[in-house]
Amino acid sequence: MDMITEQLQYFIRYLQIEKNASQHTVISYRADLELFIDFARSQGVVEAFFENITSSLIRSYLAAMKKHGYARTTIARRIAVLRSFFRFLCREEIIEGNPFSAIHTPKLEKRLPSFLDTLEITELLQLPAKDRTGYRDAAILEVLYASGLRVGELVGLSLKDIDAVSGYILVYGKGAKERIVPVGKTALAALKTYLEHSRPFFYAKCRTGAHQALFVNSKGGPLTDRSVRRIVANYVEQLALKKKVSPHTLRHTFATHLLNNGADLRSVQEMLGHVNLSTTQLYTHVTKERLKSVYRNAHPRA
Repeated sequence: MDMITEQLQYFIRYLQIEKNASQHTVISYRADLELFIDFARSQGVVEAFFENITSSLIRSYLAAMKKHGYARTTIARRIAVLRSFFRFLCREEIIEGNPFSAIHTPKLEKRLPSFLDTLEITELLQLPAKDRTGYRDAAILEVLYASGLRVGELVGLSLKDIDAVSGYILVYGKGAKERIVPVGKTALAALKTYLEHSRPFFYAKCRTGAHQALFVNSKGGPLTDRSVRRIVANYVEQLALKKKVSPHTLRHTFATHLLNNGADLRSVQEMLGHVNLSTTQLYTHVTKERLKSVYRNAHPRA
């Protein structure tokens, strides 16, 4: 194992143990780092690898990514990953200075979250059929909209995480952080129907071993995030919406509707599991746009 691979392994272990990084984050970090290492080697950086990472090489890497048409968000993420890796190397005294500390990430445009209006979400939630698969899908859609969960958090739910009596869900979010999220009576009713009429039937067909996953597929195994995306996409197609809708859109819808109806920003932040309030504040721009639209349409001198 060469020094580069060894330090990469140490960094991955640091992410897993000290940072409680999710498997998705670890895979993403590793891929971004390996891309840069391959680029550096293609530029002749072999010996004394870390000492030869110069600002000139980094600028060449930025130029190469732009030339290949990568989005600003992708470039910004990759630079952030590299900055974090080289900061780790400094901490471990492998190198003296971080060559990425002076590199500015591309300025990102603030894109307003896409969300469904009240009529659209109501129509979407009414689509699942009254059968075993439909009961499961209805519970998935209702929980996504009622709680604002990320799709990974949804598929990570187990039976013990649902407190139907108190009306709360225990969620394991990013960085293995736990939070408790309230869930409304409509979503709880959909869950009850699913747990009584669908899950036992599907779970009886499971051949992959016992598990406690809340949401299961037709063969009884735990549902994956990819499957949930397909389920949502299927109903969106039926609804013939002229906008891109994913499970994350329901999370945006959850937050936007709460703020539109008077919820305070801190409470929404806590329910979404955002570390920084600034992330949640993005939704206030959506509500401001709505107010501006109302004003333009209603005020005679607007």
